[in-house]
Amino acid sequence: MRIRIPRLNRKTIGVAALLVASALSVGVMRSTVRKGCLSEGSNASSVARLSAVPPIILWAWERPEQLDFIDPTRVGVAFLSQTLYLRGDQVVAQPRRQPLNVPSGTRLIAVTRIEVDRSPALSSEQINRVVQKIGEVARSPEVIGVQVDFDATRSQQKFYHDMLVALRRALPGSTGLSITALASWCQGDNWMSDLPLDEAVPMLFRMGIERRQILSQLSSGANFNSTLCRNSAGISTDEPLTFIPRSARIYVFNTKPWSSSAMQKVMETYQR
Repeated sequence: MRIRIPRLNRKTIGVAALLVASALSVGVMRSTVRKGCLSEGSNASSVARLSAVPPIILWAWERPEQLDFIDPTRVGVAFLSQTLYLRGDQVVAQPRRQPLNVPSGTRLIAVTRIEVDRSPALSSEQINRVVQKIGEVARSPEVIGVQVDFDATRSQQKFYHDMLVALRRALPGSTGLSITALASWCQGDNWMSDLPLDEAVPMLFRMGIERRQILSQLSSGANFNSTLCRNSAGISTDEPLTFIPRSARIYVFNTKPWSSSAMQKVMETYQR
């Protein structure tokens, strides 16, 4: 099965924009997260939305990927569906350009990467546009969840927070909402505490100077302070861990195109 990113006509996009605008008008500030949105303290809906996600998720980035060898009952795929560039007051979308082939029945998570220039506006209009674009890829019938990949700096976290609140309101109730998370967000920075997320995936690779300390704590049995970060982990094939994460799900990045042998090595190493 080849995955195609859905393209909506102008009429559909217009309706989506109106729905997002309505959600934004209710308010997307931290103090106005409406009752019913998920936070770290509530997990019943999160468990239901992610119950079908297999224990191993392969990240399929912007390159051709032939994943017809996977067993959909054991392995899912989180594929880069688009990259959104925040440039000034604009949002420029670049859809996936490379083919992705997976077996029928594969659980798919559509990943949106967000990049910013030196002086993005970080406006409510940009929140509107980002939510609209992510909502479009979420409508594919094969997609069970969306994931946002944004290395937000401290000055960008309020924008990111408000965008994720608006996104949760705009998504269907059955669609999972995930983000990738810097390990520091999970360990000491509490800005995610009231976000309506189903999971935050701590990135346990490319961590820099904090790598040794964080991995030492995790290998000793400690867990992340943020409960959002405790049910999944992001790893890379070129930085294998010396311990098995206690996470329910492992997202795996491969520096090369995926092969059956590379996937099997991951499953053997982490006993999944």
